[in-house]
Amino acid sequence: MPARVLVVDDLVPNVKLLSAKLQAEYFDVMTASSGPEALEKIAESPPDLILLDVMMPDMDGFEVCRRLKSDPKTTHIPIVMITALSDSENRVRGLEAGADDFLTKPVNDIALFARARSLIRLKLTSDQWRLREKTSHQFAMLEEDRPIIDEPADHARILLVEDGRSMVERIVSTLAHDQDELIVRANTAEAMADIDDPRGYDLIMISLLLAEEDGLRLCSHLRSRESTRQIPILLLADDQEMKRVAKGLELGANDYILRPIDRNELLARVRSQIRQKRYQDRLVANYTASLSMALTDALTGLFNRRYVMGHLDRLVARSGEQKKTFAVLMLDIDHFKQVNDTYGHAAGDMVLKEFAHRIARYMRNFDLVARIGGEEFLVILPDVDLAMVGTIADRLCAVIVDEPMVCGPDGTSVTVTTSIGVTLAGEGNERVDAVLKRADTALYRAKNTGRNRVETELLADPAPAE
Repeated sequence: MPARVLVVDDLVPNVKLLSAKLQAEYFDVMTASSGPEALEKIAESPPDLILLDVMMPDMDGFEVCRRLKSDPKTTHIPIVMITALSDSENRVRGLEAGADDFLTKPVNDIALFARARSLIRLKLTSDQWRLREKTSHQFAMLEEDRPIIDEPADHARILLVEDGRSMVERIVSTLAHDQDELIVRANTAEAMADIDDPRGYDLIMISLLLAEEDGLRLCSHLRSRESTRQIPILLLADDQEMKRVAKGLELGANDYILRPIDRNELLARVRSQIRQKRYQDRLVANYTASLSMALTDALTGLFNRRYVMGHLDRLVARSGEQKKTFAVLMLDIDHFKQVNDTYGHAAGDMVLKEFAHRIARYMRNFDLVARIGGEEFLVILPDVDLAMVGTIADRLCAVIVDEPMVCGPDGTSVTVTTSIGVTLAGEGNERVDAVLKRADTALYRAKNTGRNRVETELLADPAPAE
């Protein structure tokens, strides 16, 4: 589904220009001509990104940003402030108000689109953790939600990869009073030797001007490793390197700062990234702490039916508000009774665990996989369309059947298949049981027409011809 961007500017030509550029890049665009109008529209239909002009009558962009970032309901929405004010003082003021970035007019299109896609990608992950945390509130007492801007930004551990002596001295002197520890390394090899320190890092800063290294390669490597995937990355670059900066954001970097580096802007960007990480860490910690055996399947470690029903209730409500679809896949292991009868229930349990492992391994980190009973499983895929979910479901069938599953201590293996029922939900105001009934109908059609296949049942789908 296309991401939704809110453009806030009191000048009609600016709104039209930005809207045209964004629509050409396949974003859905909302507009507002004032701060109060923007706040009203955000409350009605929260966007995925806000492009916010600073100089507006009645309520300027700084005030709009402060209000949004101080409200737990909107604190997670990324904001890029856009203005003709190019001095560092206003840039820092915007960052301290909670803005995720500050772009100066005329806006560099490469910087704008790279930043937009990066922030929306990060928000998607954050949205899923927030949704799961709220679901968990039904079952456990968790720490009360608070806005990102209230997260502490001091006493952090930072890894700096920079080989310019004067730049290192400037950064160290700027951050020395704010943070507990700043580790400086001159190249990728030195950085990777420290990266798995059990104490972890709150931020990694990578120069794109390393004499004998490619900082983007290091960025890509960090994002490919499980242990460093969630650590924010801040790139240090020249203003002539916007194409490389855009590539870095595409690879997973969180932010960048251009040389010559302003000390106050550096401090503001570092604090912003540390707050974002600690907010995300808190969501994950709350979510993890709330999970108990009552919410998970003891055999496979997946969520159970009780949890997934609560999650679906919230997902249906949220998707209805935001007009975004999600997919529900219902999977059933074909002829599972024969596995139990032939090899025994212990073998059947091994097949169930391997089946669950293969499904979960193939999903995105914000998708949800659950065992809802016996040999029946449920997968929820947020923000997907019909073509995408069809491809995923077909691939899941192949993932299950392509390799036999070990079902005995002596290495005995068995080839199993799965039937999958698919439906989409979220566009209409409907009940969870109606969504599950459609997926179940599609699943039984898949079983009755040969098994090891995918069938789809959509809302108001016309009946097949006789």
